[in-house]
Amino acid sequence: MNPLTLFELVIAMLLAIIALHYVAHRLALPPAAALLGGGALLAFLPGLPVISLDPELVLVIFLPPLLMDGAWFIALRHLRRHMIGIASLAVGAVIFTTIVVALVAHALLPALPWAACAALGAIVSPPDAISARAVLQRVRLPRRLSILLEGESLFNDASGLVLFRFAIAAGVTGTFSAVDALQSFVVLALGGALVGMAIGGAWALLVRRLGDEYLMIAAACLAPWTSYLLAEMLHVSGVIATVTTGLICGWYQHVVFSAAVRMRGTSFWTVMIFLMEASVFMLIGSSLRGVVERVGGFGVVVDEMAIPVLLILLALTLSRFVWIFGSDLLIRLVRSAGIRRYAPLGARSATVLSWAGMRGVVTLAVALSVPDEFPGRDFMLVTAFGVILGTVLLQGMTLGRLIRWADLRDPETDVARLAMSEAEAQMAETQVRLIESRAYDEQGNLVHPRLLERYQRKAAMSARYAGQEDQFAPLLHAHFDLILEAIAAGRSELIRLHRAGDIDEHTFQELERDLDLEELSALSAKS
Repeated sequence: MNPLTLFELVIAMLLAIIALHYVAHRLALPPAAALLGGGALLAFLPGLPVISLDPELVLVIFLPPLLMDGAWFIALRHLRRHMIGIASLAVGAVIFTTIVVALVAHALLPALPWAACAALGAIVSPPDAISARAVLQRVRLPRRLSILLEGESLFNDASGLVLFRFAIAAGVTGTFSAVDALQSFVVLALGGALVGMAIGGAWALLVRRLGDEYLMIAAACLAPWTSYLLAEMLHVSGVIATVTTGLICGWYQHVVFSAAVRMRGTSFWTVMIFLMEASVFMLIGSSLRGVVERVGGFGVVVDEMAIPVLLILLALTLSRFVWIFGSDLLIRLVRSAGIRRYAPLGARSATVLSWAGMRGVVTLAVALSVPDEFPGRDFMLVTAFGVILGTVLLQGMTLGRLIRWADLRDPETDVARLAMSEAEAQMAETQVRLIESRAYDEQGNLVHPRLLERYQRKAAMSARYAGQEDQFAPLLHAHFDLILEAIAAGRSELIRLHRAGDIDEHTFQELERDLDLEELSALSAKS
């Protein structure tokens, strides 16, 4: 494929992403499902080349920034609080699922070596960070469930990759050591964490010294790839390194970024992550043709592999239910013994958590990296693709309904001490104290009367509003609706002046930016 054809395919894929997202929005479908199905359909259009993914390249391009995005915005305090639950899912559930899938695969295909069965289990066991993000962005979950799912998706790839590497090594060499596997996991995880801390610390120290806001945004965008590639070069976990870097950068970005850098950087980053997430699902769907052709066509898949793949998907799903409900039962037993540090999820929350186990790009990329001569490679590829299709289409399309049925609520222990309105009141009180201390000159003359009046009025209104949101909400909505109408009127006049040639381009852009900031502020306050 020549470079021009490749570029044309990329542009066509981006246009298809926009169209499929629009269709998904109109039909109230999960975009991930629409993109996956659309990519699979496009793969079989006549005249299009077969999409062949390089697994290492796919992981390097897509995984670091998407892991960074999840770690950047995650609530670090809640992450620490629920770390045992996250570790149970990211390590315990992955190992348990790997064992269950290996047992089922060997029972269905006795000729498949145990190492190949274990490798298959490791391939499909970790839920995917990208798939989880794609679903979680469009549903509302209690904070505990959200943190458990986000944290699991950030760390479980490391567990799955370690298990996969040892299963492949066991299949090639014929030897396996659980002690060596555990030691390797510890070294990979600790080494990755150290690399991530080094990159994150260096970023926090150096980025504010760059001065230029575009350089600061560029440095933030390059941080995940730097961390991932350096960790992989040192033969430690690139996943853990990237997540650690993201946690550090997300913690310090509030003090090293100015408001302008944060607004522009967030806008750029959001669009980039949107395109990368969508491209991942399109590429997964587009690779279906190559997988089917490799194993001999749809006839072979349906006749020889469909039933084993469906049974493995069922075992995969049930094993997650067993682990999560079993863990919840263990917490109840521990609480009955007098240890009440951890609260059980409850049946409804455990059901939602169990059903939210979508697989994605990591599963496919790892399956594609299986050596050609490894026994059962074709079956692993078909199973990986079947698991991705089954979990994204079935679980992704029904998870929202399940969450609405469950009607979940945050327990009182997970509710923040202050509501948003109360936090706003405290901020306004701090601001008015500062203005009051600076509003008078050394002789005691009031030199900033309007500013003092403005902040005193804001503090008084915030204090009245705190805890009374329901009572004042209609008045506030009407207030900001009127502000938005005034902004729209001002924008229309500004455009008229520019079109008539009464103001130059620079004046137009500066005044338009002021209106944009005012509109964003009003929309934020209204919401």
